[in-house]
Amino acid sequence: MSKRIFITATNTNVGKTYTTIKLMEAYTKMGLRVGVYKPIETGVNGLPADGILLLKHAQSLNQQLKKLHVNDIVTLALPLPAAPYVANKGKKIDLTLFDRALEKIEALCDIVLIEGAGGIMVPLDETLMLIDLPRHFNAITLLVTHCQLGCINDTLLSLNVLMNTNLPHLWVSNCRAKDDTFVQISLPYFKKRYDHLYFIGHDNTALAQALLDKINQENSQGV
Repeated sequence: MSKRIFITATNTNVGKTYTTIKLMEAYTKMGLRVGVYKPIETGVNGLPADGILLLKHAQSLNQQLKKLHVNDIVTLALPLPAAPYVANKGKKIDLTLFDRALEKIEALCDIVLIEGAGGIMVPLDETLMLIDLPRHFNAITLLVTHCQLGCINDTLLSLNVLMNTNLPHLWVSNCRAKDDTFVQISLPYFKKRYDHLYFIGHDNTALAQALLDKINQENSQGV
C-alpha cells in the first residue's frame, strides 16, 4: 500500500488544491511517484474542474498516471455547489467505491494525496462527516488554514476536533498576498504556542518530509 495523506481545511476556498499541487511537486523532487485522488467534488457542471487541474498536474509529474481519466480520480461529481449531504440529496455514500478508485491510483504511485471537499466538518450523508474519511482511508491528515483575521479561532477549532478524534495530523497556513495583517495580528500567537509552523509556498519540502515522518511514526506504532 502506498503512503496516504488526506488534505482538508478549516473551510472551503482556503487552498486545499493549491496545497495538494505544491506537495505533489515536493514529493516528486524527493524521488517519489505521486498520485492524487478527490473522492467528492461539488459544483460540477460538465467535468470536475478541480479534478482536471489535479490530474493534469499529477500526470505531468508521474507519467504512469497518463492512463487515468478525471473520472478515475473524482468518484462522486455533484452539480450543486454545496456540502455533499445537500448536493447528493442526503443519499448514503458507499465508501467501497472510494476504496476501489484509490486502489487503482495506488498501483501507479508511491504516495497519494487525497483532497477533501469543503471544510473538515462538512456532512457527507446521514451518518458520515468529512472527518470520517481520513480514518477510513488510514491516512495522515493535513489541515490547511487561512491567514485572514479570524484564523486563530478557525485553526484552533479544527485542530481541537482532530485531537479529540485522535487523528494523526499536521497543519499548514496558506497565506495570500491580501493577508497583509497576519504577521502583526495572528502570527505572534502561533509562534508562541507552536514549535513548528509551516507555510505552503515557503516550507513545501519541510512539510512534505514532516508528513512522511508522521506516517512512518504512526506505522511504527501500528496505527
